[in-house]
Amino acid sequence: MFRKDIGIDLGTANILIYVKGEGVILTEPSVLVMNCDNNMPIAFGQAAYEMIGRTPGKIEVIKPMKDGVIANFEATEMILNHFIDKVKGKVKLVKPRILICCPTNVTQVEKNSIIEAAFKAGSRKVFIEEEPKVAAIGAGLDISKPEGNMVVDIGGGTTDIAVLSLGDIVTSASIKVAGNAFDQDIIKYIKDKYRLLIGEKTAENIKKTIGVACNGSKKNKMNVRGRDLTYGLPKVVEITEEEIEKALEQSLDKIITMIKSVLEQTPPELSADIMEKGIMLTGGGALLNNLKELLSQKLEIPVTLAESPLTCVAEGTGILLEKIHLIDR
Repeated sequence: MFRKDIGIDLGTANILIYVKGEGVILTEPSVLVMNCDNNMPIAFGQAAYEMIGRTPGKIEVIKPMKDGVIANFEATEMILNHFIDKVKGKVKLVKPRILICCPTNVTQVEKNSIIEAAFKAGSRKVFIEEEPKVAAIGAGLDISKPEGNMVVDIGGGTTDIAVLSLGDIVTSASIKVAGNAFDQDIIKYIKDKYRLLIGEKTAENIKKTIGVACNGSKKNKMNVRGRDLTYGLPKVVEITEEEIEKALEQSLDKIITMIKSVLEQTPPELSADIMEKGIMLTGGGALLNNLKELLSQKLEIPVTLAESPLTCVAEGTGILLEKIHLIDR
């Protein structure tokens, strides 16, 4: 049995686990399904995600993370236990040191909850780092120099924005508008316009298929199935890319406003660096089509999409684990 350090991106939508020397070896939805009769878990991760919207009354689907922090401590502990055990089985881990990432605006109480959950999951030591810093490192930015680097990390529950220099965060902000909010925007738009009720999974599929931040086309369409709110019967409507752009407009405006706010608080020398180097876009929410173009247009600053936006935080934990002796100090 080997003592190996592991990094965890404990996200609202997904959990990713990086094992030192192995890479990212687990990516699963942050979901579990419980039997309400005996409070026992039935399924975790992808298997649980497939059950969303399809469970009987005595079966409950739980998303233990909300807005990047723990909303259900017991369920979070179960998820961590399950996936750490799964990882242990693959690489024969025993009592690992764990590096976990959290949003920039979490309270000390919330940090303590994350640490406690990790200890109960079998860690011998726990480290906490802020997500945008780790995402920047995972995206390949050298934040150790006296130069300004800006990262916008759009996850499932939060969008974290940070300006970094000399290895740490200079200015930052976190807003509870991200991938899950985009799904809710789509649900609301279709409900209001077509009197059609759709579920979260359908909304997410629409977002991934024809979701667009700008320059949406009327030609790109898809059929959407749901329940007619007037007659209560199944119904199909045709939705265009242009309509989804309209549905997401307000949420994207909130993110842009928050980015501008962080830029306004940034020291002028670092602002000059950002104007030259641009903004790095990370996180699963950053995969929304034409988002990079929209931000570049609205902010008048170059925007680069990370090579692997979804795994940036997990990859960043891997780089930090190589220098864990520095964190340990």
